[in-house]
Amino acid sequence: MKLYVCYGTWKPAPRPGGHPCGNAYQALKDAGHDPEVIRTYGLGMLPDIFNQTAGRQEVKRLTGNTWVPVLVTEDGAVVQGSREIADWARTHPAEAAPASGGTASAGG
Repeated sequence: MKLYVCYGTWKPAPRPGGHPCGNAYQALKDAGHDPEVIRTYGLGMLPDIFNQTAGRQEVKRLTGNTWVPVLVTEDGAVVQGSREIADWARTHPAEAAPASGGTASAGG
C-alpha cells in the first residue's frame, strides 16, 4: 500500500481542519494500516510545468492530475482525496494480526 503525499504527513496540521495528507495518513493508521509514504513535493494547484518530480508524475499517471493525497491499495485500486481515503480506510480496516505465542496445529 502506497500513500502519495505532498511534503509529509503533517501532525499537528499547519491549518484548521488538518492537512489533507496528514488526515489521510492518520485515517489509514487508525484503521490499522501502515502505508509506504511517498513524498511527491511540488504543489498540486500549480501548472504541471512546476510539478515535474517523479512522485507528482506518478500521481498524474495514476489519476490524470497532480493532486495528493493518493492511495494505491495492495490490489492496485487508486483512491484520491483525503475524505475518500478516510472513507476507504473506515470500510477496509486492516486484518488483525494473528495472535503470537505458538502455532495452532490441526488434528491433535
